[in-house]
Amino acid sequence: MGVKARIFTVFIAITLGIVFLGCGGGTSGVGSGEIRTVGLHGSPDEEYYQLNFVTGVEYWFPVYEGFKQAGNLLGVKTFYTGCTEYDANREVEVFEQTLAKNPKGIFLSPITAEAFKEPVDRAIAQGVAIITMASDSPESARNGYITSNNVNEGQHAARAIGNALGGRGKVMTLRNPGQTNHDIRIDTFIATIRDEFPGIQVVADSPSNQDPDRAYSAVMTVAQMHPDLGGVWMPEANSAMGASRAAVELGGGKAKILVICADVNEQILDMLQTGDMFGAINPDQGLQGFFGMLMLFMAAHPELIDPMNGKKAMGQNPIYIPYMDNGLTLVTAQNAQYFYVDKYAASLGYSSIQDMLGPGTGVPRR
Repeated sequence: MGVKARIFTVFIAITLGIVFLGCGGGTSGVGSGEIRTVGLHGSPDEEYYQLNFVTGVEYWFPVYEGFKQAGNLLGVKTFYTGCTEYDANREVEVFEQTLAKNPKGIFLSPITAEAFKEPVDRAIAQGVAIITMASDSPESARNGYITSNNVNEGQHAARAIGNALGGRGKVMTLRNPGQTNHDIRIDTFIATIRDEFPGIQVVADSPSNQDPDRAYSAVMTVAQMHPDLGGVWMPEANSAMGASRAAVELGGGKAKILVICADVNEQILDMLQTGDMFGAINPDQGLQGFFGMLMLFMAAHPELIDPMNGKKAMGQNPIYIPYMDNGLTLVTAQNAQYFYVDKYAASLGYSSIQDMLGPGTGVPRR
């Protein structure tokens, strides 16, 4: 069993153990001591926030639903928040505003690692639990990190494209420079193509900055220089819309280039089903939110666990999970129908996606 699997297994065992303890009442003797069955349940006045950058990005919606589902089972309040623009300074401002509310915990996706080291360290010192998700601030004192693993995403994309091209041809990447998790996805893709597909050449690594028009122009420019361009990978969905438009135009109405991105939205799913795109690497957002909330709750309640790691004796929080992998899926025309957020929200009984993003009350919906 690998290190990642062991971390996940230990976490699940601890969580289930506490749940089972909570099924009884009173106390039970164990040897010469006693264990009180406290259960895995918070106070109804506890508040936990999921804080995102660019809150309108569809990726975060199922993450929050998983986060809220876990919060409701735990009997605590949850909230969806963040900044509407792609700006590290603005996200830090929203983080500070959220911290001023004295929440029990913040589920955070930082734009950059560096911008959040000091704010996160200060929040931890203040007694607020912090779990990062999707992107990380690894040098900070955060209590844990959950993601689909950006390295795995880059590797999956490279292998999907490499195998589809039969191990030969030319590909390019579109980059969003400076966002930590995006850079990892692109760098890993390039390294995997180089190491595992020597017959494939990466002919361009162009910045698109999540702009569909810049992505379109970059693909058209590279295709003029390399008419045999076979594939393009990008770390997010916005650029894919422009890249796909270029691929379809270059093919005279049928995608000539295999376009693959990370994450999905309604437009991406539509293009996958019509054949205008090749694929999308999508993290399991629901599990990211659900287990992220469990991690956050446990970090906020270290009194519920006394593991053999000596941290409590040294005055430290015993909950520290450096990395949990929530898994990912390669979305194609064959399974795209299962990833529409509006249909997901409706299946859960919500009137709209906005309704799904409403506060969690601490009461399970079903």
